[in-house]
Amino acid sequence: MTYGAARPLVSVILPTCNRQAFLREALDSVRGQSYPHREIIVVDDGSIDGTADMVSRHFPDVRYAWQENRGPSAARNRGIAMAGGEWLAFLDSDDLWQPKKLERQLAVLAGKPEYAACYTDEIWIRRGVRVNPRQIHRKYSGWIFPHTLPLCIISPSSILLHRHLVEEVGLFDEAQPVCEDYDLWIRLTARYPVYFLEEQLIVKRGGHADQLSTRTWGNDIYRVRALQKVLDDETGWFTPTQKAMAYPHLAKKCRVLVLGFRKHGKEDEARHYEELISRYDRFTTAPPAVAKAAETDGP
Repeated sequence: MTYGAARPLVSVILPTCNRQAFLREALDSVRGQSYPHREIIVVDDGSIDGTADMVSRHFPDVRYAWQENRGPSAARNRGIAMAGGEWLAFLDSDDLWQPKKLERQLAVLAGKPEYAACYTDEIWIRRGVRVNPRQIHRKYSGWIFPHTLPLCIISPSSILLHRHLVEEVGLFDEAQPVCEDYDLWIRLTARYPVYFLEEQLIVKRGGHADQLSTRTWGNDIYRVRALQKVLDDETGWFTPTQKAMAYPHLAKKCRVLVLGFRKHGKEDEARHYEELISRYDRFTTAPPAVAKAAETDGP
C-alpha cells in the first residue's frame, strides 16, 4: 500500500436495524474522520423506524440499501458486495469512531507491509457508564489465532482490512445469528497476522435492550459451531496444530452448554453437546503446552 499522494479508497460498511438515533451518531463519527478518501455504505436490515428518511435527509452522500431482515452477517456481506474500496472497514450502528481512526490505521499499515489487517483498542460504555475490559479481553498483535479461540477479541468496528483477505477467507457466515465475527476472525487469523494498534480509536456502546449478544441465550452454541468448522475442515485451511488448539475450547464450551441445558431440563440438547466432546476427542493429541494454554484461555 502507498500512503500519501495516492490515497486508497476505504469502504465503510454500517449494518443497521431500527437504530435511527444511534446510526445518526455513528455516521457523524465517520463524517468526522481526518482521512477523507472513503465511501460510506449503510445496509438497512429491515428497519421500520424512519431510518431511510433520516439517511436521505441528513446524509445524501451515503450509499443506502434496504433489505428484508436477515441479520448482521447478511447486511455486512451485502455491503462488501457493494464496496468499491481497496480497504474495508465496518462500524456497528451503536458504536462510534474517534476522528483519527482510519488515518492512524492506514499510516501504521503503510509502514508494515507484512500486515493486511489492523484492529484497535477501544473504549467501553455500558448503559452510559465507562467500564474497563477484563484481562480475558486483552488484545494481541501478530499471529493471534490461539487468542481468538476463547472469545472474540477483535471488534468488527475496530478492524480495517484489505479486501483480498475477505475474498480469500470468505464472508461472514449468514447462518450465525451471533458470533459471526468470532467465526470470521478464526478463519482470518489461521492464515494471516493481524496488527493491534494500541490506541483507543473506537467507542463501543453496549447494554441496550436490542443488542444481539445480550438478548440471545447460549452464545456458546454458535462459538461451538465455528469451532466444529475448524475441526471438520478437510481443505487444509487449518493445520493439525491449530485443530489441536481449538479442541479444548470446543470441549470447554460444550461442558458449559451441557450444564445449562440440564439446568433447564433439556436432556436431549445436553446429550448432544456431550457427544460432541467425544466426537472430536481425537484432537486431544495436542502438545502439552498447547493443550494447557487452550484449557486456561491464556497465551
